[in-house]
Amino acid sequence: MDNLTIFGRELIDDNSVAQIKNCFGDGDLAVLTADAHYGYSHPIGGAVAYRDKISLSGVGFDIGCGNKAVQTNVKVDDLPGEIAGLMNEIVTRISFGVGRHNDEPVDHPIIEMIRNAEFRPQASMWQMAKSQLGTVGSGNHFVDLFRDEEGYLWIGVHFGSRGFGHKTTTGFIALSRGMGWGEKAPEGPMDGPPILFNAWSSLGQDYIAAMQLAGEYASAGRDVVIAKVLEILGNPKVAFSVHNHHNFAWREEHFGAMYWVVRKGCTPAFPGQMGFIGATMADTSVIVEGVDSAMSRKGLFSTVHGAGRVMSRTAAAGKKKFRKAWRCNDHFNCDGSLPIQTERAADGSNPKCPKCGSKTHRDQWQEIISKGAIDFGAVQAEMGTRRIELRGAGADEAPACYKRLDDVLGAQGDTIKVLHRLTPIGVAMAGNETFDPYKD
Repeated sequence: MDNLTIFGRELIDDNSVAQIKNCFGDGDLAVLTADAHYGYSHPIGGAVAYRDKISLSGVGFDIGCGNKAVQTNVKVDDLPGEIAGLMNEIVTRISFGVGRHNDEPVDHPIIEMIRNAEFRPQASMWQMAKSQLGTVGSGNHFVDLFRDEEGYLWIGVHFGSRGFGHKTTTGFIALSRGMGWGEKAPEGPMDGPPILFNAWSSLGQDYIAAMQLAGEYASAGRDVVIAKVLEILGNPKVAFSVHNHHNFAWREEHFGAMYWVVRKGCTPAFPGQMGFIGATMADTSVIVEGVDSAMSRKGLFSTVHGAGRVMSRTAAAGKKKFRKAWRCNDHFNCDGSLPIQTERAADGSNPKCPKCGSKTHRDQWQEIISKGAIDFGAVQAEMGTRRIELRGAGADEAPACYKRLDDVLGAQGDTIKVLHRLTPIGVAMAGNETFDPYKD
């Protein structure tokens, strides 16, 4: 297809290519960046330019997810304290994962904007938005410290609109199915068609306004977290800042026509526009700048948002499942502390307790986690060898789960140039919990 541009085809799985082809039609334009991988209805690392449509599936569940990075005027070697202690304070004072785990909620003008939102169902969520403002969430969302080529300290963060954005998305999924806001609606299969709205319809206009507000909330959250980290570091001055979304839709001009360009896990990189691209927890991240070239124009001025997944979370960390089992229930003759019996007797009767011989039992579900491909203990040891202070995370965020950032950047050709390379010295993330990578 001439209207589909793929960067680094050899780095991208066939399912992602099939998904992006399912997302656009005649007159539309589409892109896969080199970090692309399988997503929910629309691949992560994909962008589609629609003439008159807006794609809920393309924006995704984490509306406004993006990155912010700031360079401070302090060199790492001059920091007031050890990196280990600073990372401990970061994870103590900034909440990662589900909910808020500290007593430092923040106020911000964005909350009043949400309270006064024209789309009233979204306005009703202002209290949840306030409670989660300045929290980071789960999965691959992070707060990191870096050292640049000249030894200066950088702060980088990656997260989006938290529960506020997620509930905005599920609300519009319900509306798209003819249901009421707040009703639980089927999301559809992974390879199902994207949920599209006519951009000029009443529903489309409501979605665009709600998306924009969720994007402002995501930006505010990243600003708040960066400010908190600066406070923890002793309030150094900010010498340079870069901030943008990679899950969003913008009204843009391409090839002389206006489009709604929907980017999912896809960083905008117009000529002169800068972006912060995070690598894995152990590898060098970068600050990039968009370049005007024939390939940039063909690629809708899009670049990667990270290294891109190559191993599923289940394959990396193992699969959790439950099975029915029996434990001795004879409280008089047995303490019930023996391992659970998982097999019935040969004659089909209940198993006999190997300690007391009783056949009285109680049913119990046993959690079993199959062995994953990643030895996270070895990953933690490697991080220590590299002198990177790691807080949180898990096997499903190990470097082996991702492509190499240098490979995906190289596949983007002359569409970007690298301005800074940032070496990680401190990494904080919650880990998987309830995070779904397909909805990022």
